[in-house]
Amino acid sequence: MQDEKILILGLGNEILKDDGIAPRLVKDLQQKSFPGSICFKTSSMGGLEILELIREYHTVLILDAIKTKEGIPGDVYYFNPEDFHETMHLSNLHDVNFITAIELAKKIKLSIPETIHIIAIEIVEDLEFGRSLSPELEEKYPDILESVHDHLYSKLFPVEG
Repeated sequence: MQDEKILILGLGNEILKDDGIAPRLVKDLQQKSFPGSICFKTSSMGGLEILELIREYHTVLILDAIKTKEGIPGDVYYFNPEDFHETMHLSNLHDVNFITAIELAKKIKLSIPETIHIIAIEIVEDLEFGRSLSPELEEKYPDILESVHDHLYSKLFPVEG
């Protein structure tokens, strides 16, 4: 993957407490060592707008917050569009969801990444203004960062054996 264009994209709003976890992760991941050239971006957009951000890349890893009924704050979920579970910013009320946007792009033959991975982090609070994470997530943040880093590294640079 050394010569492929790779994007790590963190979705979320940095002033909505836990909703800002993905942009924070992207900023911290940018300080870590990865072989090759990787582009790091953050955005608070969703749906069709994401297509514009990802269209020039071969591989995209999207980080986002998720809030489920049974989830434990700090849980990290890994999936692909094929086994997609809706996350907060991959769609909104005024747009189509991310999977619909990808399907539309394929139908009209827009360039989209060959490989897309989605990482979602279970959060506590996404409707309250604040630049800090909830205490539960702040406590678990170092482990979340390590888990996400290790997963990204294994997806981007698998050991040939």
